[in-house]
Amino acid sequence: MSEAISLIRYGQHPLAQRAREVMTRGNTRSTLFVDPAPPYAVRGSGCRVVDQFGAEVIDCNNNYTSLIHGHSIPEITQAVSGMLADGTAFGLPTESEVALAELLSERTGHERWRFSNSGTEAVMTAIRAARAYTGRDVLIRFEGSYHGTADSVVALDAPGVPAGVRSDLIVVPQADRVAFDAAVADAGDRLAAVLIDLMPNRAGLVPAEREFVQHIRQTTERVGALMIVDEVISLRLAPGGFASEYAITPDLITAGKIIGGGFPVGATAGRADVLAVFDPLAASNVGWGGTFSANPVTMTAGRIAMERFGVAETDQLNLRGDALRAALTRGGVAVTGFGSLMRLREAVDFTELWWAAYQRGVMLGTNGLLALSTAMGDADVSHIERAVIDAVDSVRERNNS
Repeated sequence: MSEAISLIRYGQHPLAQRAREVMTRGNTRSTLFVDPAPPYAVRGSGCRVVDQFGAEVIDCNNNYTSLIHGHSIPEITQAVSGMLADGTAFGLPTESEVALAELLSERTGHERWRFSNSGTEAVMTAIRAARAYTGRDVLIRFEGSYHGTADSVVALDAPGVPAGVRSDLIVVPQADRVAFDAAVADAGDRLAAVLIDLMPNRAGLVPAEREFVQHIRQTTERVGALMIVDEVISLRLAPGGFASEYAITPDLITAGKIIGGGFPVGATAGRADVLAVFDPLAASNVGWGGTFSANPVTMTAGRIAMERFGVAETDQLNLRGDALRAALTRGGVAVTGFGSLMRLREAVDFTELWWAAYQRGVMLGTNGLLALSTAMGDADVSHIERAVIDAVDSVRERNNS
């Protein structure tokens, strides 16, 4: 990448200036902002993205883990393009959602599936289902985990969250068994569900302790509450989802990201009797719409993406991620994660680190996330390794000077 591309050049570019006139800080998604302004993507192919300056980078962000095969997959592009003349959304269900649900059910073992348009919606659906099924109100979740942007799953002191939300929530530290047991006792027979991400990105991609996860499963069964596992990011880590690595079967999971084939998607899955709360013919049912939920474009793209990501592909990508994480560790970089997902854990300015990696041809998540894709070959992973180690070293030197 040309050294002429500097931070100030991005900040002063006419597109960034136009964007700031109509959007706060020039973009819609808070997670994409880097100071003074992010580059703007023009096109992507395979594991690479080209920005408005023509700079080409290896994409280790992959739209925050959703592009499991990278960009512009010919098979998906051809299938979706062929659908456009027949319609992109209907006021009727289509066979495409049946086909994706069948594939995912067979892959994961979860009985029933309900699609939406984002991970946030999937989590909202799961929480509503748990409360409706149990007839209880209280949700226990864990500090530092990201479950979307609904009031019930963001920080209780976040601006705009009403105080009343707190009455039905208990937030405890991850892996703190004493605090968890105390929360369960405090909730008593009002506990509807426990929501957990087994490797939360915002908390550093540190896998949860096996004994703690199994304790949650045993506890929820004992007190008649449901266990919801957020698999929006972690579903890629094992054919049955990351929960299968812990030898547990949650009552509900939330999914998204890779199951949409590059299009907006979310899903809630799990026990048939729990998801029966949405049965429109039931005497008392939860009404839950969604204008673009299960649209045939997303469902078709998602089915093709998941067909291309079977057991062999999952294992191969995880091995590649394990090897990269080991190489970064040998290179002196602090990194955590599992399989194809990892987080840089350096005590440096992450804006500086993001730009340092970008200028070396690698695009990270703004929090130091790396998500590998099947589009990456050995040469790409070697480039990532060298670029990240060099970027970390350069930022350390600047921070220590």
